Amino acid sequence: STARSIAVLEQLSDVHSGGQEMVIHRTAVPAPSAACLLKVGPKKEVAECKEKFASSVDPTVSQTFMLDRVFNPEGKSLPPMRGFKYSSWSPLGCDANGRCLLAALTMDNRLTIHANLNRLQWVQLVDLTEIYGERLYEASYKLSKADAPRGELGDFSEFQRRHSMQTPVRMEWSGICTTQQVKHNNECRDVGSVLLAVLFENSNIAVWQFQLPFLGKESITSCNTIESGINSPSVLSWWEYEHNNQKMSGLIVGSAFGPVKILPVNLKAVKGYFTLRQPVVLWQEMDQLPVHSIKCIPLYHPYQKCSCSLVVAARGAYVFWCLLLISKAGLNVHNSHVTGLHSLPIVSMTADKQNGTVYTCSSDGKVRQLIPIFTDVALKFEHQLIKLSEVFGSVRTHGIAVSPCGAYLAVITTEGMVNGLHPVNKNYQVQFVTLKTFEEAAAQLLESSVQNLFRQVDLTDLVRWKILKDKHIPQFLQEALDKKIESCGSTYFWRFKLFLLRILYQSMQKAPSEVMWRPSHEDSKILISDSPGMGSTEDDQEEGTSKQASKQNLCDTGKGMDIDDTADDSLPQSSDIGGREPMEEKLLEVQAQIEAVEMHLTREHMKRVLGEVYLHTWITENTSIPTRGVCDFLMSDDGCDDRTARVLIGHILKKMNKQTFPEHCSLCKEILPFTDRKQAVCSNGHIWLRCFLTYQSCQSLVYRRCLLHDSIARHPTPEDPEWIKRLLQGPCTFCDSPVF
Repeated sequence: STARSIAVLEQLSDVHSGGQEMVIHRTAVPAPSAACLLKVGPKKEVAECKEKFASSVDPTVSQTFMLDRVFNPEGKSLPPMRGFKYSSWSPLGCDANGRCLLAALTMDNRLTIHANLNRLQWVQLVDLTEIYGERLYEASYKLSKADAPRGELGDFSEFQRRHSMQTPVRMEWSGICTTQQVKHNNECRDVGSVLLAVLFENSNIAVWQFQLPFLGKESITSCNTIESGINSPSVLSWWEYEHNNQKMSGLIVGSAFGPVKILPVNLKAVKGYFTLRQPVVLWQEMDQLPVHSIKCIPLYHPYQKCSCSLVVAARGAYVFWCLLLISKAGLNVHNSHVTGLHSLPIVSMTADKQNGTVYTCSSDGKVRQLIPIFTDVALKFEHQLIKLSEVFGSVRTHGIAVSPCGAYLAVITTEGMVNGLHPVNKNYQVQFVTLKTFEEAAAQLLESSVQNLFRQVDLTDLVRWKILKDKHIPQFLQEALDKKIESCGSTYFWRFKLFLLRILYQSMQKAPSEVMWRPSHEDSKILISDSPGMGSTEDDQEEGTSKQASKQNLCDTGKGMDIDDTADDSLPQSSDIGGREPMEEKLLEVQAQIEAVEMHLTREHMKRVLGEVYLHTWITENTSIPTRGVCDFLMSDDGCDDRTARVLIGHILKKMNKQTFPEHCSLCKEILPFTDRKQAVCSNGHIWLRCFLTYQSCQSLVYRRCLLHDSIARHPTPEDPEWIKRLLQGPCTFCDSPVF
């Protein structure tokens, strides 16, 4: 978060690039230009009250009013409150593309939710501050109808109260809760929802419930306000615990004075949702150590043989931890502090939820790694120091964050002291530190329960770097992956194999001899082809041949190949395979393996599509999916004996009853034969790209593309049935990336 925008850095594991550097795609959420004015009453009355308080003869009123930036966000003589002070990511799968939403809190207390719908631009979906202010205005600024009426807006204490009950301090997202909704025809469909808790300055907590995918104001299901009773609240976090297949939730609230407690969240509208009966105090001492950050980590207790919850909070220079365990006796709470970590207060804390490792940092450039170790009763922490000065030199740290699978640690740094002097200017940088080795990343990918390469992009980036560096796939990884494919046959391992082969192919390519963006200084010449009435000399033919060769060289150089090699390739190929260079033979071998794996993944997805067709169509029903073409394509490979495909195709053909339902070209109405999985060509030469999710021809000017540009997919249409829309929501079948 910066004064002008929120910079979003998205790490990509690019399979089409041969560079070993980390690939990062950067976008930004701009800060709003207009100041946010909280709604505390009618505009005319608010303006009169502001003028009254500003000109009050009582200095405790006039000075408090003039210096409080919540009352005066526009600033006037003071500097403007522009920029962001906090942001929070939702869980994966909340927006229309199945990705994360971003909740952003500005310096002038505007809380908004943004989505990255077209990848290049962030769109504001809703302004929660405005909606919450309208709700309070309609309720006369009372939380319940039973509350006694408060004073008038002209009373300064009431003016302060109405502002404090709308001033957000922190906001955090819960996990996704899935419920079943019964439709009119008695069918059940899964409906996902997510909760956003917003902590206000007056210690109230607003819990928003959103239906997924979140599209805007119409996706807001409810908003409930909870009174926490904590003085000077500073931080908020969700407590989520799973016990006997029942999910329990609560809200952990920390105070600037020191106390930490869990509050129950009673939501009657959410089915399958459980909470605590009463608040649980984790730390009650008012020791003036402010709670800076709270993390909740689900773990498995090896001695108690059950799941448990570890809550860690940064309090000053110490780390407060609390282990919560549900047994037959009830809720067991063990807590303590980890001391001796930093000599300065902790400025940032993050946690790897895969293994429970906690990272803390202070402003002097020191990062501590805390590893929880279970004992018979509770747990203890082993901690070690990570000196950033050994990596980046003398730096000051302002924040840290760990990647989803714990492969990288991102650190925000500025220049430290040099010869005892502070730098004149501060240049903020985001640095990345590797936390795992290649072997650890490969082992985690092989044993992953996520089974999605895109969600583990930090691990795949380490594997990508290792293969590009060594120019071969390590033997242990190749053997372990082959065993996984033989034992379970999951398409995830086939996609992992395709990823490794693509990176290996890029590592074997030669770097281009020229920089591709640099313009050529040669005089451009136009090749005039032979036409009736125009002669052709030998010089013209030689010139045309040279121009065609240079064009071929330019295209191949864009693929990362050397010009000299491509010039040789443009000559007629010799039938003697042994005459080729060894590297060229290896390239052809890897390319053949890539095509074989892609074909296997295509066949598996085709079977899935045909299964959906068989389950959701009646006899002789014409679906927009080229069912007969997909069946013929699957049966055309004589070398592949797939009994599952033959049985499925037999049932479908019996249901179709000799009807073909072919696709037709929208330009000339000719039949589009299904001869290629990537494109459809009619008899008149019109070429249409095929959707890789449904294998329909995309006969429109607008379509979607995979994040890594593997394939294209069409947009769903209103006449599409639900099962086709569900197919179109899937990720790429080759790299698991979302489709935009």
